[in-house]
Amino acid sequence: MMSEINTSKNTVNNNPMDILTLRQAYIEKTRSPQQVIEESLASIHANSDANAWISILKPEQLSVYLDALATKDINEYPLWGIPFAIKDNIDLKDIPTTAGCPAYAYTPVENAFVVQQLIDAGAIPVGKTNLDQFATGLVGTRSPYGAVSNAFDPEYISGGSSSGSAFAVATGQVSFALGTDTAGSGRVPAAFNNIIGTKPTRGLLSCRGVVPACRSLDCVTFFTTTPADARSIMDVCSVYDEQDGYSRSPEFTYKAVDQTLTIGIPKEEQLEFFGHPEYLSLFKQACEQLESIGARLVEVDITPFLDAATFLYQGPWVAERYHAVGDFIDQYTDKANPTVASIIQGGKNLSATQTFDGLYKMQKFKQLADKAMSAVDCMVMPTTSHHYTINELNDNPIELNSRLGYYTNFMNLLDYSALAIPAGFTSQGLPFGITLFANAFADKILHRISEKYLSAKNWGVGATGLSMRLPEERSDLEGYISVAVCGAHLSGMPLNTQLTSRKAVLVQSTTTSPNYQFYALAGGPPFRPGLKRVGADTTGEAIFVEVWAVPEEHFGSFVAGIPAPLGIGKLELVDGSWVTGFICEPYGLDDAQDITHFKDWREYIKSLS
Repeated sequence: MMSEINTSKNTVNNNPMDILTLRQAYIEKTRSPQQVIEESLASIHANSDANAWISILKPEQLSVYLDALATKDINEYPLWGIPFAIKDNIDLKDIPTTAGCPAYAYTPVENAFVVQQLIDAGAIPVGKTNLDQFATGLVGTRSPYGAVSNAFDPEYISGGSSSGSAFAVATGQVSFALGTDTAGSGRVPAAFNNIIGTKPTRGLLSCRGVVPACRSLDCVTFFTTTPADARSIMDVCSVYDEQDGYSRSPEFTYKAVDQTLTIGIPKEEQLEFFGHPEYLSLFKQACEQLESIGARLVEVDITPFLDAATFLYQGPWVAERYHAVGDFIDQYTDKANPTVASIIQGGKNLSATQTFDGLYKMQKFKQLADKAMSAVDCMVMPTTSHHYTINELNDNPIELNSRLGYYTNFMNLLDYSALAIPAGFTSQGLPFGITLFANAFADKILHRISEKYLSAKNWGVGATGLSMRLPEERSDLEGYISVAVCGAHLSGMPLNTQLTSRKAVLVQSTTTSPNYQFYALAGGPPFRPGLKRVGADTTGEAIFVEVWAVPEEHFGSFVAGIPAPLGIGKLELVDGSWVTGFICEPYGLDDAQDITHFKDWREYIKSLS
């Protein structure tokens, strides 16, 4: 369903750039990676006055990545030929990293860990994007490379600090973009540019090769235009990095979103929009949309969340920013943005006693906040309190930036996963957004909730005027047979072409009910898994699956190609429904390896390398 899509005053690329559409176009040979990169560069140059980019790869640099695709099978590389942008505090080999400060720049000799994962999956880096200097700000104006324009109206702020990355995605210059998030830098720009901002669980994406802001809190984030794209990026990037002391192994939790969800909302008296009541109306409309998909909303006292938020800049964590780049700013104060320098230097003289006092208080806030979270499946809040013009922000940079963090500053301090999604437009045609958040490792639950939410009423693709592509819009599925796959037929895996070549459609990513054990079968390549349903007296897990809809006329040939000991039967999904899927004959498990603890075939395959 499409509803009230607003368009941009900037020049936008109207060719769809979401990952699913590009992959289908590549397979059908209606577009090529070379053409898509040319479209990307044309859009970048047409919007050069938006100040979104710091460096753009030259044709000869891009050709290295394009030429490498010739030896890669698209069905084995989930991001084959997909263009992306990198916030310029994240390293791209041989390209200067400035962190928004030319005097600080250095040229890395290797890619950041997360960038390497993306390139290994076939993605093409286009360049480095602008940001609030040293990732200090939620505004997108604190850069010597210029204030980044909002994708809808150049007079308004883009949001920061991941400003250029958000603009690039919202105007169709790239398919997705990397950002970072300490205080809200991966969520505020998403709200202001009508795109999706994924702030993963802290440590889920490695920060090795990222200029730190607050190293203990920093998250690598990413902007996309669909929840499905966000899941694809998450699958590629959530890899444990033993060289990053803050890296955490993926331990995703799952929840059936087709059953009644209990979603917490702030008490109305705790909502703050600083004299802009239209934002309250938009938030109430967003809550009504959540109710329309079956959610049960309950009021939650958000006092501990708000108390925690005040500590990010008024407590000892500002000393961590000083630890990261304070020596440079002390030596080259005249080279730094004055507002950024004053914030970072404010942490210079904090004592160890003050730091421990802050840690003790934060632990109490965490205890109270977690108690509130225990009563709900997730929480929802507005992403921002209001949207300011660049001139308004320049006249009052500290206070207005602080207001923008009212709903965001606590998230990493309390170790929550979060997802910022579009939720409407103001009477001025500017985007409004909400943020869903939950406990650590609930990232995939949030993506599934967002997909259901946006299926009821979506707000388009950034500022392009295009309709957001969601599973419900791909087909009415009449004349199709649904089948669940859990291994080599998953998106990007070696046998996925057996589905795509038959014009099968990906309907949803979900899990089985928690009644299955998971095995890696003997033989291969390709390596294949087997599922075993267990009784109530045996421990099982919810295993990740994709449900594909196969045209009826091709279903027989698909089944005929399934080798023993695998066959087709019925699987129970986490929502209690049953669907056709792969089952394994008992004898096939005799020499199989139990990999149930991985819960996801991709995670098992990653472990082999």
